[in-house]
Amino acid sequence: MPDVEGFDEFYRGSRQRLLGFVYVLTGDLTEAQDAVQEAYIRAWQRWSTVSGYDDPEAWVRVVASRIAVSRWRSLRSRARAYLRHGATESVPAPSTDTVAVVAALRRLPEEQRIAIALYYLVGMPVVDVARETNAPVGTVKARLSRGRVALAGLLAVVDLKEAVDA
Repeated sequence: MPDVEGFDEFYRGSRQRLLGFVYVLTGDLTEAQDAVQEAYIRAWQRWSTVSGYDDPEAWVRVVASRIAVSRWRSLRSRARAYLRHGATESVPAPSTDTVAVVAALRRLPEEQRIAIALYYLVGMPVVDVARETNAPVGTVKARLSRGRVALAGLLAVVDLKEAVDA
């Protein structure tokens, strides 16, 4: 059983120093936080060994800096590949119909939106949607039915506004 209290004390006593160090190393607070978090996870996994070191903070500092450098190298490699191979094909913008449907979906209650997305977009059968959402099959059918009616009304309102504006 790991020494939970010892690790907690170590973490509280060293986290700010370590985050400051990695932040200076990376220049990016989010990257620094991610690297430090990963280093502490690795320290926790090996705490029975790391806690016996003369300076456990030095071990975590080295691990965090290696993680940060590794991420930096990965980003640099991706940037080089981008320069070498050029930009990827641009993705066309969504159609106005797609934007209207997404806007209408956002206005539905969450349960209806999830049921519609799983059934129509993912292609799951009603039984699987029920299992995924922990709802009875009848409830899923009702959510789908009410969602379709609500969507039809919302999309018809959008069409009427477009006709009036034209």
